[in-house]
Parts: sequence; C-alpha cells; structure tokens
Amino acid sequence: MRFLVRTVTAAAVALSLLVPGPAPALAAADPYTKTPVAGSLGTYQVSGVYVAGVSSGGYLATQLQVAYSGRIKGAAIFAAGPYYCAQNNVSQALYACADNTLPTYLTNLEAYTRTWAAYGWVDPVSRLSGQPVYVYHGNNDTAIRKSVTDDLVRYYQHFGASVQYDSGSSAGHAWVTPYGTGACTATVSPFLNDCGTDPQNTFLRKLLGSVSAPNTGPLGGTLTSFNQSTFAVNGNAAGLSMGGTGFAYVPSSCASGQSCRLLVALHGCQQGYNSVGTAFVDRANLNQYADTNRLIVLYPQATASAVNPNGCWDWWGYLGSTAYPIKGGPQLETVMNMVRRLGG
Repeated sequence: MRFLVRTVTAAAVALSLLVPGPAPALAAADPYTKTPVAGSLGTYQVSGVYVAGVSSGGYLATQLQVAYSGRIKGAAIFAAGPYYCAQNNVSQALYACADNTLPTYLTNLEAYTRTWAAYGWVDPVSRLSGQPVYVYHGNNDTAIRKSVTDDLVRYYQHFGASVQYDSGSSAGHAWVTPYGTGACTATVSPFLNDCGTDPQNTFLRKLLGSVSAPNTGPLGGTLTSFNQSTFAVNGNAAGLSMGGTGFAYVPSSCASGQSCRLLVALHGCQQGYNSVGTAFVDRANLNQYADTNRLIVLYPQATASAVNPNGCWDWWGYLGSTAYPIKGGPQLETVMNMVRRLGG
C-alpha cells in the first residue's frame, strides 16, 4: 500500500486492507452452521443495538456508532482507526489511516465530530459518554498500524466512552475467532484467525455486561438470507457497492417474542459473501453466542464494484458522497434501514 494512488479505482485497490493472496488453511474446529433460508427481515422485541466490525467494517462500525449513538449503545472494533480518519481524502486514508506515514490529525477529527453533532448530522457527542467500546489490534497487523488504532482508542476516550483495549495479541490483520482457519499471525483469506482465544466472549461481556457460554452444539435459530436492495437508499444495493444478499441470524427465543439485543456484524475487505461465501457468517463465533444470549446478529454485505474492486465498506468516500460518515450516508443509512426493520 506504499505507492502513489492517482485514480479512484487505483485507490480502491490500494485501500483493500485485506489483500494478501490466499494461503493453505490450517485445520480448524468446524462450527455447527445453519443453511441460509431465503426470506425477509422480521421485526422483533429489540432492547438494544450494538455494532462490531473488522478493518473497513471496523471503520463503518464506528461511523454507525458515532452517527447514531442515541440508538447504538456500544461497539467492538477490530483493526481500524478513528472516526472520519480519511477525511474524504485518498492519500490520508492510505498514509494516515492504514500506514502511519502521516498523522491522523486526531484533534481535527474530534472537532469535526463536535461540529457535526451541533448541526445534527450525527447524534450529540454526550451520548458516547460511558458507552462500552472494545478495541482489538494484533501485533502482526501491518495493514493497520498500531498507532492508528491507538488513535481510535484516544478518540473514544476523548468523548468519555468506556474503552477496553486488547493490543497484546500476536494476530495479523483479521477477525480473531476460535473457528478461524488461518494461523494467528497470518493475514490471508478469509481473514479469520485462530489465536487460541475467544475475543467474542470478551467483547460481548464488555458490551452486554455478562454472557452465557456459547452453544457449541447444533444451532437452534434461523439464518435468513434477504434482499439488501429492499433497504438500499437508492433501491439498488449494487449501486452502493453492496451485495444483493444480506444475512440475519435469529435465535428461536427472539423469534418467539422474547426481548433480545441486536448486533450488527460488519466483515472486512474481501471477506463478504461474494468473496468467501458465508465464511464470516459461519465462523465469526457470533451465532453460537446469539443462541444462548438472546442476541440477533445482522450481517450486511459489501461487494466489489468498479470503484471498490475488493468489496470494502465505504470509509474514505469511494461512492462519491461526502456524507458517507454521517446520517444519510448511503451505506450507513442502508444498514440503519435494516436495523429499523429488525426492531432496533
């Protein structure tokens, strides 16, 4: 990622944060999975909404939380930097928000947030105060430098969030899960690494307060595949570099009418359905906790396009909208339409 980017397409290629070629997968524990059933999103008794994401999905997760902090009550961010880090600028995204050749200009990002909150473009920053935030960065992650993730932590702390920072792992650039197929230190497709730990237990305890042990047997819920264009702000998910199909896992307890929480889980570049199938949905170690903790999990999907050939989420403005990190941003608002339908 250390070459000069001169076109939008080249920038999109350079900014795919999960790009090294495939390597042979390690033997991994195979989780019980559910075959997706085509359907539509239902509406449930949702008592709280949370977000989690890795890499470009981590950046989008922070955008969602900051824009809608009155609705979204906490976040778990793997391998990403502070809110609005790219500032709609390709060079800044490359050299300050992935590499650290340039500074993130953190105080500017904080000032933008306060100003936009005053305009009503994002929720009042006071709503971030006290919110639980879990941040993860692996020591072998060179796609996002640790100093960049350090600034994400500082950003949240500036607004009074309660941050738990896990920066002692040897992980590469990946979502770390007991069901990972890659070695802990690797940065290889499908970017699901096994480090012998369970970060999902840790971050769910941070977000929810406590969790029951995961279901390690057959899953009891339903995995629904749904048409994302139904929720797209333009009526066409492909036009937003989003896949035609999204997924939602709904435990039987939630389907029966019990009060449940909702977690929006956002994959990284080259990690969506059109790149690796349901690997992230199946192996993120979230459906297992969902079953025993009355937790619905929404898995929106980004996909490759001319301006986004590696299927990243829009955290630097590749769709051409300067509103991408605020209320009304095309991808952000599309995901929030899904959240609203589910009852969040």
